[in-house]
Amino acid sequence: MLIHRAVSDLLDAFASPDPTPGGGSAAALAGAIGASLLAMVAGMTKTRTGSREAREALDAARERLMAAQATLAGLVDRDSAAYDLVVAAYGQPKGTDTEKAARREAIQHAMRIATDVPLETATVCAGALRDAAAVETHGNPNATSDVGTGIALLGAGLRGALLNVDANIGSLTDPAVAAELQQRRKSLMQ
Repeated sequence: MLIHRAVSDLLDAFASPDPTPGGGSAAALAGAIGASLLAMVAGMTKTRTGSREAREALDAARERLMAAQATLAGLVDRDSAAYDLVVAAYGQPKGTDTEKAARREAIQHAMRIATDVPLETATVCAGALRDAAAVETHGNPNATSDVGTGIALLGAGLRGALLNVDANIGSLTDPAVAAELQQRRKSLMQ
């Protein structure tokens, strides 16, 4: 599993000429780090005002951010697995009509997964960005740069994931599936 590698090994994996891990996994990782930074600030003892309301808002945000971090960490590996599935589908035999039909079906199934996974990454990053508002409002003022970095990383994760959605959605041949995913993407951006 990628997410359990040492940081230097993970960076080497991203730098290798192998297609995985790629941009989708990097987007999920950026989002996971961003959520982690925001959760750290939300968990600090000191809040901006010291009020009970601030503490409650930060505790609630931290809980959701920790869940987002765990989900995004899992998406690092799921994105690579999704792309590996696409490669395997394209590698299926295509000598007979039956093989061609099975290959087309496998490609569509794999492309659906390869679109769903980064769409989930984008969705989780967007949710964590909503929680960033509470952390920015109520968090320790000495951690402003941590909050800003967390927000920037979540934004990068969101944008990177959407780039992958856009790259994959065009390969879907079922117009209803493509329209559903486009709608999910559109509503996410609103």
